[in-house]
Amino acid sequence: MSNKCKGGDTATFPIGLHEPKYSVVNVRSGKAIKRLGSTLQGEEILNHANFPDSPILEIAHGEPVYEIKNPFPFWGTTYILKRRADEFKRNPLSFSFKKVPPPEKAQSNDGIFEAMARGELTLDGRRCSIKDLPRHVLLSLAANSKSPLVLKEIAVISCEMETDETGHPVGLRYEHGTSGGLRPIIHDKPLFETVANNPHLPDEFKRVMVLNPGAQGENPIVGEYKTRNTHVWEYLRKNSYIPWGHYASNMAHDQVRYNIKDLTLEDMEGLRFLYYQRIYLELYRTLSGKVPKISYSTDQEALEELRKEVFGLLEAEVKGGNVPFFTGNLWGWNYGYGYASSGYRLHASHQQIHNQYALVPHRTTNGVPTYIVGDLVWDHIEQFQGETGREFFPCYISTIRDSGSRIDQSQEGPRSLLIFEDENVMAYCPLAQRSQGEVHIMAKRGVGNVLEADISMRKSLDSGILKVMRALGGLGAEMITVFEISKRYHRLNSKQHLFYCFLPRHENSPGSMSEAQGRHITGHYPEDFAWALRELLEGIKMA
Repeated sequence: MSNKCKGGDTATFPIGLHEPKYSVVNVRSGKAIKRLGSTLQGEEILNHANFPDSPILEIAHGEPVYEIKNPFPFWGTTYILKRRADEFKRNPLSFSFKKVPPPEKAQSNDGIFEAMARGELTLDGRRCSIKDLPRHVLLSLAANSKSPLVLKEIAVISCEMETDETGHPVGLRYEHGTSGGLRPIIHDKPLFETVANNPHLPDEFKRVMVLNPGAQGENPIVGEYKTRNTHVWEYLRKNSYIPWGHYASNMAHDQVRYNIKDLTLEDMEGLRFLYYQRIYLELYRTLSGKVPKISYSTDQEALEELRKEVFGLLEAEVKGGNVPFFTGNLWGWNYGYGYASSGYRLHASHQQIHNQYALVPHRTTNGVPTYIVGDLVWDHIEQFQGETGREFFPCYISTIRDSGSRIDQSQEGPRSLLIFEDENVMAYCPLAQRSQGEVHIMAKRGVGNVLEADISMRKSLDSGILKVMRALGGLGAEMITVFEISKRYHRLNSKQHLFYCFLPRHENSPGSMSEAQGRHITGHYPEDFAWALRELLEGIKMA
């Protein structure tokens, strides 16, 4: 399969097909024939097949596998298991990120634990309580129980909690730490975090444990977006794993949003507004040496005026031969939380919806150039243009829009990789999928970062991100990593387009050695997955 760039002959998506046929030398010296079991009819099953006698094993029909090199070569290659993909193609709407029933459809089996919580269960004449359970069972219940009663009991076990005369939580108990500061008394931190992240824990417990400002430490709140229908705080993580600190736009304590289905478009706009505002404010300060006098709490027009002013300052700086201190930024979203009973955290820091972002300086304090993932895109498109004489992104967009034929060359089934688009952005399934159901949103014109994104583009990005998250959630995705890929601010040309990657975590493919090597394995054709997402979005209201 070869898709041509509009106006040129550049092949963007070469599709390889492996149809293995090979032989293997058998150098085994002995056998260990054993009984494996029996059929329902009583027929004995032995392991003879594991010990072939032939000195040469002929593999006549190996698993057929498509190999697709990623259009961004630094992301490696994707393997599509043909037989599994053909099964999915017959019924694309059967796709689900989880093989068990969704939580709202699964039956609750908490009855015995509720009896323990009420003190109604006895063993050898002694009343059993939730705290008598082994820790791995407590962790599993904290993550999976749907009983508010059981979860409240686990919450009380995990920490020292203050309650009023009616038994409602009003705060945590604190002690002085080794450094002299106060810290909450938490008996089991993983248990505490896991139960606090369970949507079925009553909100009054969530607020006291993790949601109230200050409950998770002394990180200062430096921004706020508040309307009648939404409320978002902006926290500064000053001692961050990201140099120069990072920020978090966090749904506030009075707007609990643990599930993407509960997140509104107004919420999304608030989360993103604080991101845009922070980038523009800090760039204005470093470029002008001044602090803007006006508050930009919810005013999109005022924010746009600030953006234009900052861009003008940046343009003058760059054309004057200077490189600003900050030349890039990060933005990401780990949606969903998971904790295994074995004690491994599976995803995210908190279920309460929040985004994280930071500015990135051009160089470190001692003069070493910094890194953002968008630099890899820049290097690639520069190389692409040098080799072909054409800009990469127009070719890429043309290829996505008109893929010509399916990966499997079939005349049946959908051919489009597009999920939706408007005048500014397009959402699509990349041909070389890096997870079971990767999705991208990309600017259709030469907007390379949020400093170049006007009101119309920002609105399209905000609503587009929510649409994709709703669609992936509708297919059962509970853990999704989202991140922005953007160009450096001081690169003023329009060759690099801003885009966002959505990587859902599948229950059977959480990431492993293969992904670390850039070898990504999927079991579906992207055309079919794009169709499933389009169909699902038709039934979703974007409130």
